[in-house]
Amino acid sequence: MTGEPDGPEDRLRRFATIWSRAVFPVTSTSLTRPELEQQLVPLARRLSDALKARTFDAPAGQAVGAALVAAHCTDPEALSRSLDCVDAYLVLYCGEDGPQEALRTRSARLQHAMAAGFAGALRERTLAEQEAISQAALNARSTVAEALHASEARFRAVFEGAAIGIGIADLEGNILQVNGALLRMFGGSEQGVRGRKVPEWTHPEDAPQVWRLYEELVRGEREHYHVEKAFYRPDGTALWTNLTVSLLRDADGRPQYQLALMEDTTERRLLNLRLRYEATHDALTGLPNRTLFFERLEKAVSAGNDQRFGLCYLDLDGFKTINDSLGHAAGDRLLVEVADRLQSCATAPGEMVARLGGDEFVALTTGPDTEREVDALADRIMNALVTPVRIDGRELTVRGSIGIVEGPAGERGPAEVLRSADITMYRAKSAGGNRFELADPEADARAITRHGLTTALPAALDRGEFFIEYQPLVHLGDGSVHGAEALVRWLHPQHGVLGPDRFIPLAEHTGLIVPLGRWVLEQSVRQARQWQERHADSGPLRINVNLSPCQLTHPGLVQDTVDILEREGLDAEALCLEVTESALIGADDDLLKPLRRLAEMGVDIALDDFGTGYSNLANLRRLPVSILKLDRSFTQGMQQFPADPVDLKIVEGIVSLAHSLDLAVTVEGVETGAQAEQLRILGCDTAQGWYYARPGPPERLHELALVDATG
Repeated sequence: MTGEPDGPEDRLRRFATIWSRAVFPVTSTSLTRPELEQQLVPLARRLSDALKARTFDAPAGQAVGAALVAAHCTDPEALSRSLDCVDAYLVLYCGEDGPQEALRTRSARLQHAMAAGFAGALRERTLAEQEAISQAALNARSTVAEALHASEARFRAVFEGAAIGIGIADLEGNILQVNGALLRMFGGSEQGVRGRKVPEWTHPEDAPQVWRLYEELVRGEREHYHVEKAFYRPDGTALWTNLTVSLLRDADGRPQYQLALMEDTTERRLLNLRLRYEATHDALTGLPNRTLFFERLEKAVSAGNDQRFGLCYLDLDGFKTINDSLGHAAGDRLLVEVADRLQSCATAPGEMVARLGGDEFVALTTGPDTEREVDALADRIMNALVTPVRIDGRELTVRGSIGIVEGPAGERGPAEVLRSADITMYRAKSAGGNRFELADPEADARAITRHGLTTALPAALDRGEFFIEYQPLVHLGDGSVHGAEALVRWLHPQHGVLGPDRFIPLAEHTGLIVPLGRWVLEQSVRQARQWQERHADSGPLRINVNLSPCQLTHPGLVQDTVDILEREGLDAEALCLEVTESALIGADDDLLKPLRRLAEMGVDIALDDFGTGYSNLANLRRLPVSILKLDRSFTQGMQQFPADPVDLKIVEGIVSLAHSLDLAVTVEGVETGAQAEQLRILGCDTAQGWYYARPGPPERLHELALVDATG
């Protein structure tokens, strides 16, 4: 022993050896077992190459299945043993160090392709035999009246030696003759088969047209027909066949006999049913999968006769945490337990449960009264999840969010129904989870619109669909225009002008807020520079630009700001960056560091929406801010006279605190002259609101500044 690992070729040959030992006992061949192994080596190599190919190669698996038939491995047991061998050893000996889960999935798909190739090749071989037998039968029919004795020996040889069943009956249905293959199919004696008339061979699975075609044939109205038909064997089991029945005429063309050619397809049908089951059921839980669920859902939503449907879309809350902390094996066991519980909830007629993937499940109910039934189904599901699941000595609490869609059939397609259920489920999850919500068409429309806006955001920035409006900041002491706040807008091709509340949260969620915020800063700084050039005599106008929490954590914030100021030629003192109070609650030194650097450069930092974040006022001392922007909620009580005394006291206290910390105070939402005057008396420094001007184009600020300078 050298101790060195086997090479790929050695492992491949070892796999071929195991394969040949498995199938040789059930193979009708004159080859020895080593000779059969040599034939299987190239097939094993092709499976190995297909296993490790970049893309799935279904024809390779089909070719291997067909090659088994060519190698006389035609017994269904040979296919079954081959599939078992591939399932157990292909990844082990030929997978090398690749990703095991992906290789096992690829191996399963190759097995399906092998089975399809085997079935196709076996069918072609059988059809060739049928064609030969049919031709011999036709020849025999033409010679019955002319020279029956000349072809009797040849017909008898074909009749007895054929691998498919052959039977001859008269037009009254009396069975006259059967061959050995047909007797073996039925597993009975010749007398037991010949003792029954053809019309007695009925089966509940017979298609409606089977016996109509038979009647037409015996009346001489058709020459042949081909159907798939089931028969009962003497032991009560089902025999499935491909049945071809032909009419035999005498020399004068009169109908005389009927000839039946019967191919046993029972094993093939069972194999197809197995493959169908695997294709339509989840391998982990055994529940119907997405494919089968969509078939059932499509039938449910397209049914007529006043039928209705109800759908529960379930997503487990916090499942990723279980996977991350306990491992995927524990997560899989949890999913199996949840699947069992859900299955017990949907046992009534018209109900089904399926797994769509991951931790997402659906339950479907159909019938005339699903409005009540779907709520009861959702209650049963929620109750089924209450009991903790015990895994590896731990008790895991299972919670889930359910979206419910219910309605009449015929109004919506399956994709639309599932999308509505998905949207509703996420609405339940965002409301805290462990609950179910009913679908709301208006909420669906809003969610769909949000999704459309999210997907359109990147292209909108490239197409220049954003623009900026400016709202003046007015000095309360003398009424002069102090500067302006930059407010970004989106000119959407379908929805028109959208305010920041419609798209800024979406931009933050997708990360587009960073390039969008950089563009807003660049445009605003350039505009401030133009104002200074045009109105140098009236003093510098400042520009306020909002920063989102995502921008605060972006490593390029400081450098981007420096580059833009230098490129546009604007002093840092003319720029104010506004940060919401909630973004700085509990902020550590790492988050405050870029703001401190900007403040040291001369950029003002304003704490926006002050008073809404419930922050500790003592934190103001450590924040690098120079301006407090008081939230409009504190000044709404000042719109009328007399002002709310509580609001007056609160604002007076905030202003006193801010000034003691050398912070200026700006007030938002000033809409009346009474508000403006009261805020001036209280000592506020600057204000903005519709009382002065609504947000508008930069030219409007020019006009206000000119009036201010000449007034």
